[in-house]
Amino acid sequence: MTAIEKPHTVAPCLLVENAGKHFGGLKAVDGVSFAIADGELAAIIGPNGAGKTTMFNLIAGAFPLTCGSVTFHGTPVRSSLAACRLGIARTFQNVRLFPEMTVLENVLVGMGGAGFLAASLRLPPLLHAERLRMKRAFYLLEDVGMSHLAEARAGDIPFGQQRLLEIARALAVEPKLLLLDEPAAGLNRTETAGLASLIRRIHDRGITILLVEHDMHLVMNLVEHVIVLDGGRKIADGPPAEVREDAAVCAAYLGAAPC
Repeated sequence: MTAIEKPHTVAPCLLVENAGKHFGGLKAVDGVSFAIADGELAAIIGPNGAGKTTMFNLIAGAFPLTCGSVTFHGTPVRSSLAACRLGIARTFQNVRLFPEMTVLENVLVGMGGAGFLAASLRLPPLLHAERLRMKRAFYLLEDVGMSHLAEARAGDIPFGQQRLLEIARALAVEPKLLLLDEPAAGLNRTETAGLASLIRRIHDRGITILLVEHDMHLVMNLVEHVIVLDGGRKIADGPPAEVREDAAVCAAYLGAAPC
């Protein structure tokens, strides 16, 4: 039993139960359970090697579970394709764009659709669908402040804007749950403040958000629910103000308690 347990009075959209991921003798995630309610803005934190990104990969269906379960609205998440179909989208700790494509094309890839057929066959219904896709892609770029870079090569834009582009591409799939893996990594203070504002706007639209993040100032001033991992196990789960004062959390970060 952890020192802090967050009560959930509503049915969770994401339910992680006794989840484990073992790589040989290494238990990267070891019997972790938590729940995220619809519409929550939550974070998974912990020191380096705590199992945060592995936990994200389990939720996103990128890794098979060694034990336990991950369900989204009651349906098991067993693959990346299943996660996508259920409405789970993600970004990555290391930005994964198509650098040779334009900024706009990267967003269009996230949307899927019949772009090639529309361009090659010139069929009116397909052309209409393609115009709608382009309009929505521009809207998403405008939403993250990047519409002026639509024709720029993705590999040529600054790193902070690459982070924003990856979020726009994730939003293109119209997710119910958005997973953000270290979204503030490599950003300066101004860029981080802009990122926080963007995350709040996305959350205000009713999208459930779960992020992994090392920037504790960002986390503690942004989210309403914090899960703390250490050594692959959950050591705390609750509101930021309570988690910050938890002795086990202080020990995990600072090597001593209390903090």
